Amino acid sequence: MTASYLKAAFGDRIDITLVESGKVGTIGVGEATFSDIRHFFEFLGLKEKDWMPACNATYKLAVRFENWREKGHYFYHPFEQMRSVNGHPLTDWWLQDGPTGRFDKDCFVMASVIDAGLSPRRLDGTLLDSPFDENAEEMQGLTMSEHQGKTQFPYAYHFEAALLAKYLTRYAVERGVRHVIDDVEDVDLDERGWISSVRTAGHGELTGDLFVDCTGFRGLLLNKALQEPFISYQDTLPNDSAVALQVPMDMERRGIRPCTTATAQDAGWIWTIPLTGRVGTGYVYAKDYVSPEEAERTLREFVGPAAADVEANHIRMRIGRSRNSWVNNCVAVGLASGFVEPLESTGIFFIHHAIEQLTKNFPGADFHPTHRDRYNDAVAHVMDGVREFLALHYAAAKRSDTQYWRDTKTRPLPDGLAERIEKWRTQLPDSETVYPYYHGLPPYSYMCILLGMGGIDVKPSPALALADPTAAQLEFEAIREKTEQLTRTLPAAYDYFTQLG
Repeated sequence: MTASYLKAAFGDRIDITLVESGKVGTIGVGEATFSDIRHFFEFLGLKEKDWMPACNATYKLAVRFENWREKGHYFYHPFEQMRSVNGHPLTDWWLQDGPTGRFDKDCFVMASVIDAGLSPRRLDGTLLDSPFDENAEEMQGLTMSEHQGKTQFPYAYHFEAALLAKYLTRYAVERGVRHVIDDVEDVDLDERGWISSVRTAGHGELTGDLFVDCTGFRGLLLNKALQEPFISYQDTLPNDSAVALQVPMDMERRGIRPCTTATAQDAGWIWTIPLTGRVGTGYVYAKDYVSPEEAERTLREFVGPAAADVEANHIRMRIGRSRNSWVNNCVAVGLASGFVEPLESTGIFFIHHAIEQLTKNFPGADFHPTHRDRYNDAVAHVMDGVREFLALHYAAAKRSDTQYWRDTKTRPLPDGLAERIEKWRTQLPDSETVYPYYHGLPPYSYMCILLGMGGIDVKPSPALALADPTAAQLEFEAIREKTEQLTRTLPAAYDYFTQLG
């Protein structure tokens, strides 16, 4: 991703060498994304028909949370702009007097579209009715942080990470990136402590001015060679392991539910990601509560007979971030920079955000520290903010039937979150009361987690008791009518991707 984006940004004005190990594969956890990822593909000039079939990609309209409140319960955190009536979010009116007990179906159209297994695009490629104009000139060229709050694109993507990596490698090489398949055996530092070169097994010494560390959890350049400390998040997010399966399935018969599903288990949760030819699934867990063998057994039982002959991939996750992601002439992107568990599909979002920030703050020959400091601040804020948002999931989950879930009620919270939760008990989150720096999650995302998880009591604004509810009732009715219209007219997700490929 980094090489292709930098080449698209700077063309032949910089020389890029991509060093990729022939032994270390792509970690297949990151197969789901934020809706903002479309800006990445737009920047590269790629259309969906260009890359999606090549990567077995599907649409993601939401995250579906199952069994977090209690077994049998589910709700959606959708990609859909929150509606507002008379200065109050519709969720506030729902708390006051919602039509049903389902905030996600009363306040959003996406929940019912997903339940029906439908595509957000019609067979002719047109987008479902939305206030978003995807061809609006003022929306072109904006970074994710600049775009947030202006619109909400109605979907993200699922894709096969290894196939996308290969696709983007071809894209980059065709545009002049030098691709070296080799293993880095050592890192050379100069008298200042800056990286002067990396030494590879087959190509010898490779020199450069700026080195981008994409070596994953190993942090080969930033953490090992430059000895930059790592800040753990495990006191607040204890899940440190995962076991993953790539399960071939007949998706025509199964159907494609256009969302990522996170199903709570006794010691963590299982992700389910539908692609066009298989399902990606994995159990994210804390090893203090369950062994790898038991986690794998639970995952196979969850999937059923289709998983019988599928090889399991066990992953040890490093949860937290490097103190600084840019040190001297080394910039870490991706897992080398930091990672939280993939509960809200933030892994690829972190990469995309870091690439945008690197492009924005690309250094000159003098490597002025201002650019480094701006990058480090932006990356740290994003990761710390996502940490807080994910910690809210566990603090707000009503489930308490195992020791793992009972401990979520007493575990320490990131600094500031406890105070914010107390405010949200009497007034739903808004832009003034969520984590104050850009981190990719707008206030409505916090509303969805609080209302869906059920473990933290929240109340409508007292002002609504004195307000006329007529306009809100009309908005609820408009959503119901729009939902009925869309579920009648949109095609099945599987049918859409059959004709796309």
